[in-house]
Amino acid sequence: MSDPLAAETIELIKAHAGPDAGEITTETELDTLGIHSLELTEIIFDLEERHAIEIEMNTVDAWNNLKTIGDIVAAVRTLIDKKG
Repeated sequence: MSDPLAAETIELIKAHAGPDAGEITTETELDTLGIHSLELTEIIFDLEERHAIEIEMNTVDAWNNLKTIGDIVAAVRTLIDKKG
């Protein structure tokens, strides 16, 4: 994958996805992966720590606003860019 941030995010999500998740891409919808809200919170914390950013959303907002892995990547990229 030519996008390092997307590849890193996919690897983090693979660690939490169910065993039947299949191929995971940026188009993969989060609700198809069997990821629970606590796991999503852990993924968000991992991304925050790795990139020294703060994702200001609670888990409910995350589930409502982030539908695909690409949505997560875009949100993280925006925060990294703002950090400069």
